[in-house]
Amino acid sequence: MNEMTHQDELPENRLRKELPAEVPAQPAAPGQGAAGPSAGPAPTGRQRLAKGLWPPRFTRAQLVVALLLFGLGFGLAIQVASNSDSDSALRGARQEDLVRILDELDNRTQRLEDEKQGLDKQRQELENSSDQAEEARKQTAEKEKQLGVLAGTVAAQGPGITVTIEDTKGTVQADMLLDAIQELRAAGAEAMQVNGVRVVAGTYLTDSGKSVEVDGNKINAPYRFQVIGKPQDLEPALNIPGGVVQTFEKEQATVTVDRSDKIVVDALRAAKQPDYARSSSQ
Repeated sequence: MNEMTHQDELPENRLRKELPAEVPAQPAAPGQGAAGPSAGPAPTGRQRLAKGLWPPRFTRAQLVVALLLFGLGFGLAIQVASNSDSDSALRGARQEDLVRILDELDNRTQRLEDEKQGLDKQRQELENSSDQAEEARKQTAEKEKQLGVLAGTVAAQGPGITVTIEDTKGTVQADMLLDAIQELRAAGAEAMQVNGVRVVAGTYLTDSGKSVEVDGNKINAPYRFQVIGKPQDLEPALNIPGGVVQTFEKEQATVTVDRSDKIVVDALRAAKQPDYARSSSQ
């Protein structure tokens, strides 16, 4: 008996006594397996990922960004298609058509370049002028002077010639002097006076006995023309064969032509207001 008590005191025997007895297995309920209630197999990682991705969940900002990206891609696709069509058309064109297209592009480029240069020039003129209104007034005043020279309302000076016609026989007539005026005008005369009478566009000459009248003013020989213009053009115009000088010489008159760097035409005409003509500018 002492031997049995000694065995009971061993550690493994004491542990075995302290553990509860095994619970007998309970019989399975109908519809249940031996492992307990049916919970199905545990989902895999792939299944959990798919469940998280579908159905998709988008915020409003994500939808807006997606629509913008779609529109941008669609526009790029159209642009690429358009460029491809243009390139295809050019590749299929004839050499003559390509040359014509190139010429048109060159002409258009030249026109644009000319227009650019003109605009640049206008811009520089405006920038160089400190006062545009003052510049306009200066141009108007200069234009008025130029028109005054032609109309005979202002004095003029410049290079030209002096023509002196001596008529000792009294054979020079008004029509001969008028031919001389017309020849000088055709040669480029810009201002002219005869014996102190300004010659303008409406000047007329008439015979008055042995004298000549210019716009109603009687003048006598010698007839002295003071003409402003290019001397190299005026003098040869009078000396052409069968011209003014030879015509006067046939009538036993003497013609002398002198060139000068400064001819003064200071005879003035009063500005005449037209009775019927009016400016058409608005």
